[in-house]
This record gives sequence, C-alpha cells and structure tokens, in this order.
Amino acid sequence: MLQDFTALDLETTGLNPKTDKIIEIGAVRIRNGKEAARWESLVNPGCQISNFTEGLTGIRNEELMSAPVIEEVLPALMDFLMDDVLVGHQILFDYSFLKKAAVNQGIPFDKKGIDTLKLARKFLPQLPSRRLSDLCCYYGIETTSHRAGSDALSAAMLYERLVQDFPDEEAYRPSGLVFHVKKESPASKKQKERLYCLLEWHKIIPDYDVERLTRNEASRITDKIILAYGRLPHP
Repeated sequence: MLQDFTALDLETTGLNPKTDKIIEIGAVRIRNGKEAARWESLVNPGCQISNFTEGLTGIRNEELMSAPVIEEVLPALMDFLMDDVLVGHQILFDYSFLKKAAVNQGIPFDKKGIDTLKLARKFLPQLPSRRLSDLCCYYGIETTSHRAGSDALSAAMLYERLVQDFPDEEAYRPSGLVFHVKKESPASKKQKERLYCLLEWHKIIPDYDVERLTRNEASRITDKIILAYGRLPHP
C-alpha cells in the first residue's frame, strides 16, 4: 500500500466538468503516511456562485471575486502534485475538472489515482452511506465538510484507516485516471460583441465575466437569452 501520495479535493459550481467551474482546490502531500505539506487556493470561476453553493461550502462570492483565476492557479498546483499518485473521494470527479483546465492551457496532465469511495463500497457495503462526511463520522475522523483542504486531508486519513482495516494489496493498486475533453477556444470578438448587445438591449446584468467565456459558453448563453427574451431588432 502507498505511503507516499497526494490527496486531492475540489469545490466546484456544479457537478458537470464540461460546464461548471472550480472554486477551490486543496491538496495534501503525504510522506511515510504523514502530512508533509499542504496546498490550497480559492479560484475565481468567472461567474457568480449560487446561494446553494455558498451555503454548502461557506465560500462567498466576494471572496472569489478577488481570488486568482484557474490559469494563474494551475501551474503552481502542478508543481505541488509532482508525479504523485492522487488519492481522493470520487477522485475522477476532481481529476476531470483539472484535466479540462489543463487541456485548455496546453499543460500535460495524466495521473494515476486511488478512489476512497470505491474502496468504501468494496469494504464497507453494510453502511447506509459512503459519503466522505459519513465515513469520517464512522471512523471518528475530524473534518470540515465541503472545504477542499479539509476534505483532501480527510480522504488521506480515510485511506489510511481502510488500509489498516482491510489489508488487500490488489484493492489499493493505483489505476490510470481517464477523462476525455477537447480544448476550448475563447469566445470570438464577434460572439462577445453580440452578447454585449443582447445584454444591453434586454437590460440584463450578467452574473459572469463575458471576457472569460469560451466559444461554447458564449453560444449557449446567447441562445438562452434569445429563447427567453427574443432576438435583437433588425436595424
């Protein structure tokens, strides 16, 4: 079983890595089974987060407005992760968001991982819930749920407890993390001009940064506005 790895967790605006955004990243480096270093950062998603997400995480929109964007955060995170195996609760979810960001920035990002959720499903099928918070409660692991750094450390501690209780070498073998995503291009000047015109004409105050939209995002938002409010009048 691994004694050296990095535990990882993200907080996001939603569950779809192709449309939602990262708002917080937490990574904990483990060496010889002990915490050796920790890396954490809020991430400006370029949009307002929902009241639900604010309530769930305790992260406020005001904090995110002054946080660095993912393009600034990702290189530092990659340096911290080094060549480590990633450990996390539903680790492919976290990896998929980072993979998308890495592809968009042209940064190679291919990792192996160990999923504590899969391990819990295998070894603790009798439990009514295998959410990270419930598993931490079961094992008496102190945690602050839905904050990236705390959840990353909790996943590392959960991994250690599972290894102690269920010493099955094969179950803890890292596997390649796979998420296929294409690079997204920034919205074109024409797309942004059209969107600005729609927003102005329909008196809509956007809860996102138009300048940071991708082509696909700008297209989806434009279509939604037209569907809800109508097209611009012809000159």
